[in-house]
Amino acid sequence: MNDTQRLVQEHIDELVATGAELGLQVAAYRDGELLVDAVAGVADVATGRAVTSGTPFFATSAGKGVVATVVHVLAEKGVLDYDRPIAELWPEFAANGKERVTLRQALVHTAGIPGVPPETTPEDLADWDRMAAIVAAAEPWWEPGTKTGYHALTFGWIVGEVIRRATGRELPEVLRDEVTGPLGVAEEIYFAVPEGRLGGLAVLEEPPGAAEMMASMPPDLPMFKTAPPALFPSAALYNRPGFLTANVLAGGTMTARAVARMYAALLGEVDGVRLISPARLAEVTAIAFTGVDQIFGNEATWGLGYTFENPVERPTTFGFTGAGGTVAHADTASGVTFALMRNTFSFGDLSAAERLAAVVTAADA
Repeated sequence: MNDTQRLVQEHIDELVATGAELGLQVAAYRDGELLVDAVAGVADVATGRAVTSGTPFFATSAGKGVVATVVHVLAEKGVLDYDRPIAELWPEFAANGKERVTLRQALVHTAGIPGVPPETTPEDLADWDRMAAIVAAAEPWWEPGTKTGYHALTFGWIVGEVIRRATGRELPEVLRDEVTGPLGVAEEIYFAVPEGRLGGLAVLEEPPGAAEMMASMPPDLPMFKTAPPALFPSAALYNRPGFLTANVLAGGTMTARAVARMYAALLGEVDGVRLISPARLAEVTAIAFTGVDQIFGNEATWGLGYTFENPVERPTTFGFTGAGGTVAHADTASGVTFALMRNTFSFGDLSAAERLAAVVTAADA
């Protein structure tokens, strides 16, 4: 056991022992080699089933980084062009002044259609054609390309339909063929989880006070206009079998070791597999758009489909975080990738991820 693995294991064991966390996975790669693969706690509180390295967790928006990776692999092969208007592939998308919106704008969340209709139900999310039609018909909230605003749900149908129109295949199939299959992790990263795998997933649990915290937020926040309450981030929604088996690309189900491996294959070779060229890596990890997020009000910094959570202190670290505190990212400077999966679903809580990423960084320095 290397020192980094030992330190991470000690840290997550303590988090579980003190009750701060229920179940955790932490994984890291350095220069294409597995550095950390640590687990602690339970995947299912009701049964006591333990977390293993192969237990998939619903990772919320950390899945958007996986979708972006599929886009870049297809762009590398000439199947997609970031600056081609989406409507050239998907004519219906031109409605209401969106005829010039590009894939690049979708990747940096400047397309201007961040919301779904207030009557949308969890069951609607499983109807791909219905949701794609809603997105295609939507009227932009701002002039596309001029402002950024997090497209929490709609990102998936915009990018996923572009991929479907360009390839004739849905994203889960493209993901398996182009990314997870070659990397040997096809059974550990999913969109639309097979029904036979549902029993092996981690079960999300909300800590006491989660509902009160959501209720205390100002009712006039723009985020409340993007979706009805039934679609806000919650353990109840994300544990629903009908949600997990649906092709909802706004969030993915994965293991820490699998997504850390995917990011490692963006940085360089992993067992002979490299997903994109060094030149494309430089392009997609450069800052592509900055501005005040029109939904959450924070200063947002985007690469092409990836976020920079701390562009000042960590300008070379790109990836994606999830609403419940999951994280997957990579550092182009150090060659280290990091992923954390957790089933304590505390909205916006990244404390565990920040502490554990710091442990990996310090130990590997």
